[in-house]
Amino acid sequence: MSISRRTLLHGAALAAAGATLKGPGAARAAEEPLIVRPIPSTGERLPAMGIGTSRRYEVAVLSEATAPLREAVERFVALGGKVIDTAPSYGTAEDVLGLILEGLRDKIFLATKVAATGRAAAEAETERSFKRLRTDRIDLIAVHNLIDTESNLAILRGLKEKDRIRYVGVTVWRDDQFLELETVLKREKLDFLQVNYALDSRKAAERVLPLAQERGVAVMVNVPFGRDRLFTAVKGKPVPDFAKEFGCASWAQFFLKYVLANEAVTCPIPGMAKAQYVEDNMGAARGRLPDAAERRKMEAFIDAV
Repeated sequence: MSISRRTLLHGAALAAAGATLKGPGAARAAEEPLIVRPIPSTGERLPAMGIGTSRRYEVAVLSEATAPLREAVERFVALGGKVIDTAPSYGTAEDVLGLILEGLRDKIFLATKVAATGRAAAEAETERSFKRLRTDRIDLIAVHNLIDTESNLAILRGLKEKDRIRYVGVTVWRDDQFLELETVLKREKLDFLQVNYALDSRKAAERVLPLAQERGVAVMVNVPFGRDRLFTAVKGKPVPDFAKEFGCASWAQFFLKYVLANEAVTCPIPGMAKAQYVEDNMGAARGRLPDAAERRKMEAFIDAV
């Protein structure tokens, strides 16, 4: 599950309205290469920032509706981005993504999900994803929200054996799914996990992220802005001066750098529906990340607002 696009629009507007920092840290960060992280099961390296497509990519499959999204994706690729995550349950998002990736497919690490119950329904859903995404190979398909996990993983592993997909995984988006998730992580051999984790929602760091690291599972982070909670909490406030030291130029970068500073995280996948938000969010994956002491200061700051 990815962050609400409405929230990201709100957050980006706040950043543009006056939360920008200028200083040597921010200047250095703009010149740094993108941070990359390995997929533990293969060693393949991915840029440490992706795009989620829930809600804001659920538009009519028409050129005028998809044009701003194509511009955002093209800017994302130009800045070195690769990972784009979607799902059959995100309305028209798969169809829209299939359209706007024409000519760009070979530059993208494409991820989607399966959420059907029962073998026949799940097989039909995955085949629709290939058709809607206009591709004969998908990089990652994950079992969405641990729905019919064993059956769906068996189907996905069959697709992997046929080289139609490259990686398999599971997703959750709520803390109350963590106990079941831990059981699955311990029982199954997975390539990827997608989980909720944010500066104001840190429970995943207690057991889930360490377990994923122990089990050699790559981690995508959904809702890294905590939906609208984080931007609402800091509305009208300046980014703290100490954020200059690790190159933060906006609140979005402040929140994303916190997530990325956990070494178990492969990439967050915030929604990015406009090129200007792509540029802002991608800045979080450049330059230095906050160290342990700085992360504690970030936690204390957000807990106090």
